[in-house]
Amino acid sequence: MNQQASIDLAAKTVQDLISFFEINIDVETTFEDGVINVSVASSELNSLLIGRNAETLRSMQSIVSSVLRNSGAELQRVNIDIADYKKQRAEKLAEKARGWIEEVRRTGDSYVADLNAADRRVVHHVASEYSDIHTFSEGEGRDRRLIIAQASS
Repeated sequence: MNQQASIDLAAKTVQDLISFFEINIDVETTFEDGVINVSVASSELNSLLIGRNAETLRSMQSIVSSVLRNSGAELQRVNIDIADYKKQRAEKLAEKARGWIEEVRRTGDSYVADLNAADRRVVHHVASEYSDIHTFSEGEGRDRRLIIAQASS
């Protein structure tokens, strides 16, 4: 299955999943950096589709990824965002990261954050804007932590 067929299958699968909740809204797809991005417009059931701590959203993402993998799709990495939830969350996290970085600059002490992989990526990206700050991850699996330190240390 080629790239376009993979993107189309991801969009159709998300559309089918949200129609289960009796919601008929359009989804938009883009492709960048090897990831199919599926954006679901806002509806009256955003909180239901996102779920507590975004569990429903992550589950839908996992289902779509499994469908692609089981269909032999060329592209299998999927990012689903509902009503810009992830985008807004990333912006809030970026602001927190800037605060953590300022604290590291002020005190000279490293900052350790317990974040999931997507959140660690956001903080790494923000930290790349600072030449005097270095970020890295330590640990394995669920015990993986992000460390923000001064580049000189």
